[in-house]
Amino acid sequence: MKPNLSRRFLAYLLIAAIGVFPGCTSRRINQNPQTGRFDVSQGGYNVFSPEQEVQIGKQAAQEAMQQLPVLPENSPITDYVQQLGQRLASVSPGPDYPYQFHVVNQKEINAFALPGGPIFVNLGTIQSADDEGELAGVMAHEIAHIVLRHATSNISKQQAAQVPLAILGGLLGQGTGAQLARLGISLGANSIFLKYSRDAEREADLLGAQIMYDAGFNPYSMVEFFDELEQQGGPGGPQFLSDHPNPGNRERDVAEAVAKFPKKNFGRKDSPQFERIKQLAAKMKPLTAEQVAQRQREQQARMARAAQEQIQPSGQFQPLNHNAFAIAYPSNWQVFGDANSTVTIAPPAGVSQSAIAYGVVISGFRPQPGRDSLEIATQDLATTIARANPGMSVQGAQRTTVSGLPAMSVVMTGPSPLTAGGQTVAERDTLVTVQRQDGSVLFLIFIAPEPDMDVLSQTYSAMLRSFQIK
Repeated sequence: MKPNLSRRFLAYLLIAAIGVFPGCTSRRINQNPQTGRFDVSQGGYNVFSPEQEVQIGKQAAQEAMQQLPVLPENSPITDYVQQLGQRLASVSPGPDYPYQFHVVNQKEINAFALPGGPIFVNLGTIQSADDEGELAGVMAHEIAHIVLRHATSNISKQQAAQVPLAILGGLLGQGTGAQLARLGISLGANSIFLKYSRDAEREADLLGAQIMYDAGFNPYSMVEFFDELEQQGGPGGPQFLSDHPNPGNRERDVAEAVAKFPKKNFGRKDSPQFERIKQLAAKMKPLTAEQVAQRQREQQARMARAAQEQIQPSGQFQPLNHNAFAIAYPSNWQVFGDANSTVTIAPPAGVSQSAIAYGVVISGFRPQPGRDSLEIATQDLATTIARANPGMSVQGAQRTTVSGLPAMSVVMTGPSPLTAGGQTVAERDTLVTVQRQDGSVLFLIFIAPEPDMDVLSQTYSAMLRSFQIK
């Protein structure tokens, strides 16, 4: 089971990166007819740079480490997997990503790669591999997904297809904090962006075969392992095949590709190190996916209890001076972000790596031409937010003033990330927009579960009264 990566981590900011990030492309592979080598070339649509992918992957990996039962770095099994991974990564084409390899103490056969280098392998995959070559095949396949930038390509396509607005890069900057805030939701939705198309799987098979070949492994070992998984199919088949669908004929495609490589004697498919690690793994009893999910639910419940005790704002306020605005906030709350980025102000217990339950998000955007009146821009923004958060409803906008300027206020209701007694708590948020002289729009979203909004309303009103546009 992969973590539900940030479905609501600053989810209100699922606003297209179009116009914000420098133009980038995904990668495609083409086999050179003379050498048989796969050339990794630019192709396809991707709004993220490799450097941004590294930052995105770091953020997502930190979250995964919190949510999943990852083995310690000093574990002999982890140490072995890291050595094997670095052997494969050292011959991978493309940018020199800072690859990291982790082992998840989970029974199901699976592995997944995050943008920019982090790779997680389930212990059940090691237990099921017959030899080192099969395990190397799984890991080479995941490295290929990173090289080919498949995850951020999925995100880019989704954003381009669904979101009508663009974050105002010139207003709130393009720093890493702002990028990750905008990206949080995109790595989530139950890891939908880590579920690849059959075309992406075929590319990862072919490039993975070349990585195995260059690292001294027989590429057919990858096909053998996938074939064994296919034989275990059916309703209870391995999770790996759900996330990595068979592109059609793996064996034929890899065989045709490898036939064009220079002939090579690969020797053994196994190693004494693998046999020793497999014996260690066989003695372990990894958690099932349901047990991992239960741990995550318990973690969320602890967050709910802590939040209830610690959200109460102090009566003391302190200033925040952003490059675009100024605001006063409770002195016992924390600012996430910087003077150039999207900002979240929240009690520490009200925000986690994967959710915001209490707090205020402040950001901005530039409306599309022809939809730049404040009323229409607010409607577009509210629609975007609702689309990013299933179950959310939007009430009609009302006119108000902020910092002496015309503004709009919209109440939105939906499910909170918090639960009580195993049931989802209702959330009531208030979106406030105000337009600057250059036509750009600043917006604030005041977030709280329905039962606590009345308690926080005075604090939120005081913060809004203090809000000044620069």
